[in-house]
Amino acid sequence: MYGTTEQYEHDPIAQMYRGLDTEDTASAVSVILKLRGETCDIDCLYCYEKRKQAPGGARIDAGQVRRLAELFQGRPLAVELHGGEPLTAGRDHVAEVLRELAAQPSVVRVSLQTNGVLLDEQWLDLFDALYPGLQIGISLDGDAAGNAWRVGYDGKPVYPRVAAALRLLADHGKRTGVIAAVTPAVLGRAEAVLDHLAGFDAVNAVSFVPCFDTSVQQPTAAPGRRLPASRQLQGAAVRGPGGPAWAIRPSEYAEFVLAATAHWICAGHFARMKLEPAVSTIRRLRGLESGFCHFSNLKCDHVFTLYPDGRLGSCDELPWPQAQLARLGQVTDQSAVVAAQRRLPLLNQGKALMDRCTTCAYQPACGGGCVATRWRYDQAGDQDAYCDYRIRMIDGIAALLAQPAHPEGAWCRVARWRPRTPNGMRDVAAFLARWNRGDAPRTPVRLETSAHGNINSVGLPGVHEADDLDPAHPQWHEAIEPGIRPVVDAVTREWGLVTYDSCQGHSYTGLDLAPAERRVGILPRDPDEYAQIAAALCRAVTAAAPGLPSTVQATVGRAELMCEATGRTRPVLDLALRPASGHGWAAYFETVDAATEIIADALRGQQPTAGAGCLCPVPQAAAPVTEGMPA
Repeated sequence: MYGTTEQYEHDPIAQMYRGLDTEDTASAVSVILKLRGETCDIDCLYCYEKRKQAPGGARIDAGQVRRLAELFQGRPLAVELHGGEPLTAGRDHVAEVLRELAAQPSVVRVSLQTNGVLLDEQWLDLFDALYPGLQIGISLDGDAAGNAWRVGYDGKPVYPRVAAALRLLADHGKRTGVIAAVTPAVLGRAEAVLDHLAGFDAVNAVSFVPCFDTSVQQPTAAPGRRLPASRQLQGAAVRGPGGPAWAIRPSEYAEFVLAATAHWICAGHFARMKLEPAVSTIRRLRGLESGFCHFSNLKCDHVFTLYPDGRLGSCDELPWPQAQLARLGQVTDQSAVVAAQRRLPLLNQGKALMDRCTTCAYQPACGGGCVATRWRYDQAGDQDAYCDYRIRMIDGIAALLAQPAHPEGAWCRVARWRPRTPNGMRDVAAFLARWNRGDAPRTPVRLETSAHGNINSVGLPGVHEADDLDPAHPQWHEAIEPGIRPVVDAVTREWGLVTYDSCQGHSYTGLDLAPAERRVGILPRDPDEYAQIAAALCRAVTAAAPGLPSTVQATVGRAELMCEATGRTRPVLDLALRPASGHGWAAYFETVDAATEIIADALRGQQPTAGAGCLCPVPQAAAPVTEGMPA
């Protein structure tokens, strides 16, 4: 299950989920220090840490921090002080830990995740004195209504005290990120919740995390016979027919993230505030790496959790004690850690779940997601629900990137993210300028036809060089493969649009080439035209679908076209006819001509028009859910 750096290059799962490699000292590991274990001064009803029912009260000390640095010697360490509530360890104890972290050259980043209740001037002075670069994160689920599940042991809301901590941070010129749990208390209110958090001057980042807790069936155990008010509230909320009253479904989370991302863009919040998982999705769509493990290949094998009693394990989101690797004093070096990882059934099971990602077209943008969440949904027999949410989120954010002034595109279920590789053009700007100028000079080009019907510069089957022509070119009609001409004519003549590519589809019988689908690529001139085209394609494909042969399906793909002259990409749309599910290529090619005429007729019945949306429903903002919530 685990291999060397050389093996990663040939193992598709290892490329998405890298095992810890002792030879790769450049890759950082993240260490979560549960400074007080589960001990906390408030009692959030959905707290996953307290559900582990591990003994609290003890504290991680400076000696354990030093031992961690020795264990991962030579490798960059990103350390997070976590809980429970880390500030309950007390100022003197936290000071010792910070001094030790500051003394370790391998520690490249230290962050503190706190509920903010204890935060005051003295704490901030201590941080400034001992670790000026400390990154502070606050847990706050949006506005007061959104924080209904975050209460003290007395059952009363803690929101006012956390809001005061954010104002204190702003007064001291501090910037902080907020982790906000998405529960039914915020569903349908993404815009208001994001505006509320953006209203705090200290907040420069928001990460919305889902409460995927539908499998939770029992309230958290409490010591003693007398239950605190918070546990009584939890007991009343945990036994709903669909799981705990604070739990949401993956589809609900996807809608919330898309609404929040659209508002983040339209309201201009992106200029001063990072938003997750939007930013990581955008980076992956752009072909960039992300430091967020859900989108990165540095997953559970590069995330460690240490408890005060010396338990060392993998990511704290994995179930414990199954995620425990060893006791800190039992492992002597990284080789021992790797050996413990190889032996751990939970990590091997989690890694194996990535197998379905190896054939998924969304994997380059998705990065595989959260292994811990995949594991939980797999245990429930519903891993598809998790994948569906990731796909929905990627489709919607891809639309927002291409048409930021038209956020309604995020809700289209017809236009999907379908990147094409390779997909390039020598000079996109020059091509567009020539297309829009009928009097521009047009030189003759070489056109050859292969035995399989491909028209290109060399007359060979497969993908080969072909000149980029426009309708005013004398050889335009000759350059379009006959099978796709009805669709190209509808797009260029009826709709007045720019096409950058077309293909009539090829079976390649007798060749070692995969069959090619029938398609046309459309190059919008600007984001407004892009939005109009996407909506019109949705309407046309939806209208044509009932009449298509059962062997063929029409799809609309969002992709990007690389300009070789500048290295920049432009959003494009591809209309394709593909074999329908359950049907092979032979049946497809027998019926694709009939499907082409139906699609061409549907295109002629529509027009890309400003203000005309697609046929997919836009979710209505729901009223806040109050049933089952604490008063």
